[in-house]
Amino acid sequence: MSDAGEEAIVRRWRDLLACYSTVSCALDRALQDAHGIGMSEFEALDRLVDATCEQRRMHDLAGDMYLSQSALSRTVARLERAGLVERTMCADDRRAISVTLTEAGRERHAQARRTQRAVLAEHLVPEPVPVRANA
Repeated sequence: MSDAGEEAIVRRWRDLLACYSTVSCALDRALQDAHGIGMSEFEALDRLVDATCEQRRMHDLAGDMYLSQSALSRTVARLERAGLVERTMCADDRRAISVTLTEAGRERHAQARRTQRAVLAEHLVPEPVPVRANA
């Protein structure tokens, strides 16, 4: 790879990091101020809602998220203390823990989702929709 190619890749990487930092800080602040949860808590709730079953094994939830297992455990513990999720032993595997969304968690997620989408819309430009030629 040429020096110019390396410089372009490093510049893109740094731009990506700067964008992530800006958006994640704005998102974390907005969610905390309006709903009393941070970005990680929102993402855990969002993954539970997206799963459609609203109950997932901790291991599966960890696989979908950007958090380490211990960071996810702390996040879920905060959500549980707030009454937004419940943790239980899995019926079919007593070694595993399931996380279930509560009604309060579902409501908080619905409210926070609007805030999250507004922050994302403010900071991220949507990708253009490809125009299809007539068949």
